[in-house]
Amino acid sequence: MTSRYALPFLLLTTVGCARHTFFQPDARLATAPLQPGADSAQVTAGRHYQRGAIGRVFLGHHHRAAWVQPVMLPVFDPATTIAGGLRGGKVGGGFQTISMTVVGADGRGYALRSVDKDPYRTLPKVLRQGFILNLVRDATAAGHPYGAFVVPPLAEAAGLHHTNPRAYYVRNDETGLGAASERYRGRVVLLEEKLEGRPNIAGRLPGATELEESDNMLAERYQSPKHRIDEATFLRARLLDLWLGDWDRHEGQWTWAAYPQADGHTRWEPVPQDRDQVFFRFDDGLISWLASKAVAKFRTFGPRYQSIEGYTRNSRYIDEHVLTELDRAAYVRTAQDLQRRLTDAVIEQAVRQGLPREVYAQEGPQMVAALRARRDQLPQAAADYYALRADEVLVAGTDADERFVVERLTDTTTVVSVYEIDPPAKRADSLLYRRVFNPADTRQVLLHGLRGDDVFELRGSVRRSPLISIYGGPDEDRVRDASRVAGLRRKTRFYDTSRNNDFEPAPELKDKTSHGVESHAFDRDGSGR
Repeated sequence: MTSRYALPFLLLTTVGCARHTFFQPDARLATAPLQPGADSAQVTAGRHYQRGAIGRVFLGHHHRAAWVQPVMLPVFDPATTIAGGLRGGKVGGGFQTISMTVVGADGRGYALRSVDKDPYRTLPKVLRQGFILNLVRDATAAGHPYGAFVVPPLAEAAGLHHTNPRAYYVRNDETGLGAASERYRGRVVLLEEKLEGRPNIAGRLPGATELEESDNMLAERYQSPKHRIDEATFLRARLLDLWLGDWDRHEGQWTWAAYPQADGHTRWEPVPQDRDQVFFRFDDGLISWLASKAVAKFRTFGPRYQSIEGYTRNSRYIDEHVLTELDRAAYVRTAQDLQRRLTDAVIEQAVRQGLPREVYAQEGPQMVAALRARRDQLPQAAADYYALRADEVLVAGTDADERFVVERLTDTTTVVSVYEIDPPAKRADSLLYRRVFNPADTRQVLLHGLRGDDVFELRGSVRRSPLISIYGGPDEDRVRDASRVAGLRRKTRFYDTSRNNDFEPAPELKDKTSHGVESHAFDRDGSGR
């Protein structure tokens, strides 16, 4: 066979055409019926991910060994798995996972999700046939089927909220989940507490009064200065994500717990969810290596951090809206504190406890070694993460009236402060935000007034400073720029509608007003442009 046709032939013979029988029909290995009342079964999470030598060369080893390894798992019984029993609830799930809410006798919810995934619905219809579909299906093996079960002790040691997922086998004649029973039969599943909605607070998050999705939490934050985000805890959670190699931390992977404060404010704490992509291993085959170069977010977990930008690409939106105030020192201090908390003993116990005994024997020591190596490098990873987040910083007010003050003090120091106008700014408690920026780290600061009649004041004469872009919002705003930055390029820009604003053109102020309301829009990506 000529080299011209060798690669296509190998791809076709290795991967084959898309098959309706791609997935294992039953996770159980035994062919005899499971006895009534059996409390455990020997299963594989996905023996369809087994590949021969050629397949592993092209597609990668991934976590195939863990997917095909026979393990003993408890049998899921809706009547007894949780004290008082479980009843079926709302069927949900994304495009890849079978998921539903099951409800306990006390009214609290649990998520029941398939460990295996089918990305069929994520592809355009034209790609749902042929070897492309099987390539994408096969890539599920890059995720670790039991990785999520390692996380809880690590999150606990880190001082973070977490769920406590457990793995089960659903027998192939199960009927206790109602109409959804057929979808789960013969599968390995994950069961964990739901940390969403007020009914799921009691006994799980003491002191919290609400549990909201990211979009709802941010709506509260931007509506009133009485709502504050616990940025320090979110940073701690994000550094744990980096340590675990969890690259899929978009805003939908978080809920937020509201804690009322004595001063009448509300503090929102992050609650991480859905650990499907921890310990991701992808770039160890020819095709998957090429794919990892084309798709930067597919970063592999190993003893070193491959790409902080890649690990955080999916989380860009939530990162830029929450991580706005902390400086480099805070990032490094948090990483150092995590180093002290995540001891060798904690890591060893978490991996032993989380992985099935048979899987630990295969790869437990290697996972422990990689976690220790990454922990030792965590302060540098945190510094790199800060550099990424500091390049362009979003500073948003609320729908109340606020005063934004930019003080260009020196060539290395620009201070941005935000005050409540009512109560008067002279009161000590009116300060809402303050951060010192260095132009060596920060190229641009985006100031969003949102609603309300906001005031923007800039002063100071320097040679270097970040670009300040002001987005006034839909109400009347006032801008006074008395600052100067050496050089021809003006370092302040004002975006708003042409009417109902009070500003005076100044040497540093570039008028970017227009007739369109999009000029001051607070877009999803935070850019306003």
